[in-house]
Amino acid sequence: MGIEIKNQEIENQMRELARNLLNEKKVDVIIGYAKGTVPLSSAPIMITNEEDIDKLIWNNLCYINLAKYLVPRIPQLIDPEGNNLKVGIVSKGCVGRALIHLAVEKQINLDDIKIIGIPCNGIINRKKVEKEIDEKEILEVSASGNDIVVKGKDFEQKFPFDEYINELCKVCKVKSPPTDASISEACVGECQEISNLEDDFADLAEFEAKSSKEKWDYIKDLLKTCTRCYACREACPMCYCNLCFVDQNKPIWFGKTTELSDIIVFHLIRAMHLAGRCVACGACSSVCPMGIDLNLITRKLEKMVKERFDFTSGIDSETLPPMMSFNMDDEQEFMLEED
Repeated sequence: MGIEIKNQEIENQMRELARNLLNEKKVDVIIGYAKGTVPLSSAPIMITNEEDIDKLIWNNLCYINLAKYLVPRIPQLIDPEGNNLKVGIVSKGCVGRALIHLAVEKQINLDDIKIIGIPCNGIINRKKVEKEIDEKEILEVSASGNDIVVKGKDFEQKFPFDEYINELCKVCKVKSPPTDASISEACVGECQEISNLEDDFADLAEFEAKSSKEKWDYIKDLLKTCTRCYACREACPMCYCNLCFVDQNKPIWFGKTTELSDIIVFHLIRAMHLAGRCVACGACSSVCPMGIDLNLITRKLEKMVKERFDFTSGIDSETLPPMMSFNMDDEQEFMLEED
């Protein structure tokens, strides 16, 4: 089955579920994806009227993690008395994981939410495509068969879909939202039961084979083009602090320049804040204007948390993440240097 046919099926099912939820008054608003204003993009949309349901779309450019719009609740999601509206949210696997983890962290109440589950089939790596196109103006992007078709004024180019999706999508084991008995009533559409996620993290093998110096040189080279725009922070559903550490004046944790030392400190501290919390949505890399793939750092942390605590974020709505719990028999190897 071609990608465009599968996308159309997902889109039709999603619209039908959203229409029914609004029609039956089970939700007050639907959060989903709409067509972007430029090629290689999509946009969030909030729908309160049934006649606007056809504005909802699904394609392989829906890279935004929509859970971001639930913490904190924005005015469109609150009634005149300040109470939370009932929300239906279009959820691929990583959005569902984010919702579950935010609920565990007591940031949202799943009783107010309907998870409209869809089976994600991968998100296009926009920066990789743009790099191949070079400076040509892209006017249209579509899927055909197993290819991504990019058109401009004087050109048309095809890219193999499996090669030009995000690296995280290639190893993703959670295509649709996870669910368990405690949140089953919140899930409509396609959701999957996952008791324990198995992942061999084979994609990290090349990086882990490097020496300590080679790893450090790789990280420095990866981050050297960062402009400190903070787009990664703004796109991340787990970055919801009222005051981010980079914005604090007392104390000042580090400089706010674009010197490489300040850039590295920012990214490594933010990554540590995501240890046991990142849901592998890739939104940070998708929005980076410099095309930096930040997922290597968070993916490595995901592996460490899995090995040390047997924990995967956004899978279990009952288990506290390692950074929110403490056991006297926890191992102390974090005090040791890891090569």
